[in-house]
Amino acid sequence: MSVTLPWRTREDHRCFGCAPRNPHGLGLTFEQAGDALWTEFDLGHHYESYPGVVHGGIVALVCDETMGNLIVLRDGVPAVTTSMRMRYVGTVHVGLPHRVTATLTSVPTTLSGPALIHAAADVTDVRGDLVASATATYHRSAP
Repeated sequence: MSVTLPWRTREDHRCFGCAPRNPHGLGLTFEQAGDALWTEFDLGHHYESYPGVVHGGIVALVCDETMGNLIVLRDGVPAVTTSMRMRYVGTVHVGLPHRVTATLTSVPTTLSGPALIHAAADVTDVRGDLVASATATYHRSAP
């Protein structure tokens, strides 16, 4: 099911990952399936490191966007990344479709307090093979 982020229609929304009005951004859109959130991306040569390979930092950004937005959709408030770890096990190729799927791995039982939220994301290629994975910790920011 396609989802709309709370601030997507704001004129001042310029997120590099998901804002539709940022001409330099990725323009990611998200789908929800059960407890998971996913996005597909197919990036051109502007986002490469080695020839034909998407820069690992951009791959991390897509993972972070997907995990963070899963928390936003669940809790209704932004979540700020406190730490993130990437594992690259394959190549994210320029010009080929990839998917990032995020899930929450531990969630505090209340919306108050400084409790941390843990999430994970997998990046798969068109064949469904894992090419990268991420784990991250977030805390909710003030609404």
